[in-house]
Amino acid sequence: MVYLYLSIAIVAEVIGTSALKASAEFSRLWPSLLVVTAYCTAFYFLSLVLKTMPLGIAYAIWCGAGIALIAIVGAVVFRQMPDLPAIIGMSLIIAGVVVMNLFSTTTVH
Repeated sequence: MVYLYLSIAIVAEVIGTSALKASAEFSRLWPSLLVVTAYCTAFYFLSLVLKTMPLGIAYAIWCGAGIALIAIVGAVVFRQMPDLPAIIGMSLIIAGVVVMNLFSTTTVH
């Protein structure tokens, strides 16, 4: 259940960050409301995750998945294509999250 909650938190954060771009510095009502709702949802579910998963591990997974998903949303929705060094850097972050989940004894399995 902890990974389901973490997935919900990550998706909500990605929605909130995407809406933040669309809010045009909070000058558009509906995207601005979506930002607040999505971030509240994200932090609520992250708080549930932190009951059983260590903070550092949860945050690393949150950040790694969030970075990858936001890069995809940025490329597809906002036409912001990452260059090769950005792709390599994001790949290294994702690799670190995978290594942590596969080999760390501090993760929840």
